[in-house]
Amino acid sequence: MDFNKLGLEDSFLKNLQSLNFKEMTKIQELSLPIALQNKDVVAKAKTGSGKTVAFGIPLVNKLDVKKFKIQSLVLAPTRELANQIALEIRKLSRHIHNVKVLTLTGGVPFKPQVASLYHGAHIIVGTPGRVLKHIDEDNINFENLNTLVLDEADKMLDMGFYEDISKIIDALPKNRQSMLFSATYEENIEKLANDILNSPTFVEIEDEQKVKITQKFYECDESIKTSLIPSIISSNAAKTTLIFCNMKIKCDELADDLDKLGLDVLTLHSDLEQRDRDEIITIFANKSYPILIATDVASRGLHIDDIDLVINYDLARDEKVHTHRIGRTARAGKGGVAISLYTQDDDDKVQDLKECFDDIIEDNIENIHDNPDFKIDSEYRSIFINGGKKHKLRAGDILGALTASIGLPKDAIGKINSMDFCSYVAVEKQYLDKALNGLSKNKIKGKYFRVFEK
Repeated sequence: MDFNKLGLEDSFLKNLQSLNFKEMTKIQELSLPIALQNKDVVAKAKTGSGKTVAFGIPLVNKLDVKKFKIQSLVLAPTRELANQIALEIRKLSRHIHNVKVLTLTGGVPFKPQVASLYHGAHIIVGTPGRVLKHIDEDNINFENLNTLVLDEADKMLDMGFYEDISKIIDALPKNRQSMLFSATYEENIEKLANDILNSPTFVEIEDEQKVKITQKFYECDESIKTSLIPSIISSNAAKTTLIFCNMKIKCDELADDLDKLGLDVLTLHSDLEQRDRDEIITIFANKSYPILIATDVASRGLHIDDIDLVINYDLARDEKVHTHRIGRTARAGKGGVAISLYTQDDDDKVQDLKECFDDIIEDNIENIHDNPDFKIDSEYRSIFINGGKKHKLRAGDILGALTASIGLPKDAIGKINSMDFCSYVAVEKQYLDKALNGLSKNKIKGKYFRVFEK
């Protein structure tokens, strides 16, 4: 089903086309016609199914930009997901001038958020704890709110946010549209939906589980796990690999070991500052590094498409976490490969997982053969520019500087991420020095910006 069947304005449709949204995903096709009628919706949909667009389009479509009041609230379980939802909504609304989307999450300073709220916003995207803190301190006014979205509601309840969510909802107008998205629909989600939604329509992707993820389990000694990683990656010809460890210290140790083997690696865990975590996610999504090692902070809510391979260096603590981990390699209906390494001490966990997944293949490490013809490397490297939207620097300005002013071919430039105060652009490695020298010596929109390789 095409987006032009939804009755959206031409400017909205042109923006969707510019974002390369051609046909709706299944969850969009099921939920959008209902949500655009201002009706409540409960959608059972996994991460990567296109649900951000499914609730983002109705938010943007009903937005009255001339009314500079908070009109929509989106609650998400993690800072990473909240930031990515906000980015997606900004893209969906870029055909409308002066839309302000504000993120309210923990892990970042509180006072600047207070100042931003004082200056106003149209749409708030936040985590329950931080949003509730602003409510408690009377920093936020929801009198004009007309839409509430709970994204990954099951994860929020797993994290113990039920009471916070209830308190937030008590502060919202009763006359509103509510949409709830969840990967599961267990009893606690059903209770939440009954408490906060008004005669909702339930939609579900019936054949969602048919997305094929090839799962292989290998028993091995702890001492040889690291040495297996290069062969696992090369034998699967994986250009992007996400490796999960249970402990932050193990992420750092594995990163050091793989670095000694000559592999470019990023790490992501909760000890990192939010700014650093955002940067790591951005440059990995830009395909500027081939490997990301992460704790389960990255197993949910990261909108990174085209991850070829997931490796469970440590087995997940339970079936739910395992499901979310391997789902990173099956976004937007695509299949993928997930490899799990375990020791004899993990036999009970393996048996539990086998009861939940009937497609697990137990294999022997002797069958892992290195592919000498495959190089574990990335095609791009990211350049950091210390200017962003607050400096009136847009992605198109950066693209123009690299192509028209510096002379790079357009197909040598990958993703460009323009944030509030900085930007990142992925450039093919062979053009990296030329791009760095050109950007440091030439103005962009009449200004000089500092640039660094990342």
